[in-house]
Parts: sequence; structure tokens; C-alpha cells
Amino acid sequence: MSKTFKKQQTFLFILFLFFVTQSFGHGMSEAEKQIIVEGGNLHYILIGSTHMLSGYDHLLFVFGIVFFLTSFKDIVKYITAFTVGHSITLIFATFNAITINYFLIDAIIGLSVCYIAFVNLDGFKKYLKINAPNMLLMITSLGLIHGLGLSTRLQQLPLNKDELLLNIISFNIGIEVGQILALAFMLLLITFFRKSKSFMPFSLISNYFLIFAGIYFFLFQMHGYEHSINQEEYQTTKEQVVDKNVKVEKKQIKRNDLIKIIIPAKGEKEYKFWIEKDKVLEYSWKTNGEKLFFDFHGEPAGDTTGYFKSYKESTDSQDSGSFTTPFIGTHGWYWKNETAKPVTIFLRAKGEYKRF
Repeated sequence: MSKTFKKQQTFLFILFLFFVTQSFGHGMSEAEKQIIVEGGNLHYILIGSTHMLSGYDHLLFVFGIVFFLTSFKDIVKYITAFTVGHSITLIFATFNAITINYFLIDAIIGLSVCYIAFVNLDGFKKYLKINAPNMLLMITSLGLIHGLGLSTRLQQLPLNKDELLLNIISFNIGIEVGQILALAFMLLLITFFRKSKSFMPFSLISNYFLIFAGIYFFLFQMHGYEHSINQEEYQTTKEQVVDKNVKVEKKQIKRNDLIKIIIPAKGEKEYKFWIEKDKVLEYSWKTNGEKLFFDFHGEPAGDTTGYFKSYKESTDSQDSGSFTTPFIGTHGWYWKNETAKPVTIFLRAKGEYKRF
């Protein structure tokens, strides 16, 4: 085995360790959110570029796209197809406040990495005995999915409702800047290895690495997805084992949640907790400045008459308080948005309750 090939193996191993460790932090940090609060659209460009450069799944997909491309024309064509795809869904989904569970989206993106590597390995002909689907069409389609992933991240930021479209475009410009920087590095790296005698073994190892990395990301994100949809199982119970022959006792624990709720334009939404009688709920919520009509109320468990008790009814951009539940049942808010744009609510709740 040549020294060059050993270096290639070492490089890929280090790359794998990097992506494994980064898989836990691919999101919007509180520091990034604070940068946006304190700055303007230039900061959206900065966040977009840094997010792309730390987006292991997007970068692996781009790496797979350009791996066997040698002409500048082909590189521009396929990268443009990917850019158009993710730009469409990034802008459309964010502007219309369309949110999808980001664990699920990132799991699909992991599979897209597997797909591009499978194509590079000529897997359709070798294993399925069929021609691969049109590459340009598939890259554009997979780009649409990547755009949904980018949109879920962007919507974690405190967007300015008065400059929403400009915020989205600025973030997308940042994404493209980050993509160009990453692409330049990738092309230099591939060109360097292409000149060596062991390029073909390197290409096999690289694309099998992409498949294994994509599978790893898929399984990791699906685990997160399962955790997110069964949140109560993980967060509202506490297991206390008294003896190995005694059944596990489960108790409700006091929660402290920050919840993001989006009220669509000219729309309405309810958000409720299940709370036992005589429990204290502390709460505070606020919008990004837009006033909403709201009714804070409760509905007794088992009631079939449609009865509800209203605790507070008003129109405002925020509210807070603490109250003791008069009965067991659902307690929460009804909001109505009369504006022509979606309104985001950040709700902080403390107490012993169950989320739906």
C-alpha cells in the first residue's frame, strides 16, 4: 500500500470523526440568535454562510455532486440546479411559515447523501441493472428537500416581520457564499487527489464513506425524530426503581419549556396543556411586536357540553401571569391573527403539566 493511499485513508478517517462530532451541533445557537437581534441583514448573510460551512449534510451532498465532474460547465450546471432547488423551498417555506420537523428533514437529507454516492459508484447499473434517473432533475429535486432543512433553521431566528423577504434573501445569499467557499476547497482537494495514481481507490473509499456517513446521519436524526414526537415519554415522567422485583414508579415532574408557536396570516390557533386540579402554572408569552386577540381558558376533563372557563381575554402582543387550576382538564390559549403575515409567539411555561 502506497504512502499516498495511506494518507488518503487517514484524511477520510479524520473527516469522519469531524462529521460525527459535528452531528450534535447542526442548528442555530443562542449566540447566532443574539447576533441577529443586535444586527441587520448583513448579519443574516454572515449567519447563512457560517451555517452552510458547518452544515455537514449539505457539504457532503455537494462533495458528492462534484466528485466526478471535470469540466467547469458541468460544475456550474449541477451546482446551479442544486442552488435553484434549495433556494425555492428556503424562500417559499420561510415566507409562508411552513415548518416541518427538522429531525425528519435532516434524516431525508442524510439519505440524499447516500443517493449521490450510490450514483457515483454506478450502483443503478451494477446492482439494479437499470439506468440512473436524470441527474440534473434528481439534484434539483433533492435541492428542494435541502431547502426545507435550511428553512427550518432560519425560522429558529427572530425574523423581522417588516423585512421578512429581505431577511430570507440575505440568509440565502450567505448560504451561497458559504457554498462557493466550500466548493472551492472541495475542487482543490479532488484535483489534488485526481493527479495521484491512487485516485480510483480514493474515489471508491470516498463514496463508500459518503454512504456510511449518510446512513449514520439518517439513523441519528431518526432517533432525534422519535424523541421529539414522544417528548412526553422522555420529559414528563421520572422513573424511580425501589427494587428490581418492584414495578417502576412514574411521577410527573415540574417542567420549564420555551415553545415556539406560529399563527398563520389571517389565521387562528389553540395551544393547550393537560393539568391536574390545584396545580400552579406560571407563563409568559410575547410576539415579535404584533398584537393578537387571545382568550386564556380551560375545559374540564370529560365534559361533553362544550363548557369552558375563560380566565383572561384581551388583545395584546404579550401576556404573563400565574394561576392555580380550578379543575383537571385542558388549559391554554386561543390566538387569532388579523394581520396579513404570520406571527410568531414565544411561550415560556413552568409547572406540572402535560404537553400535547
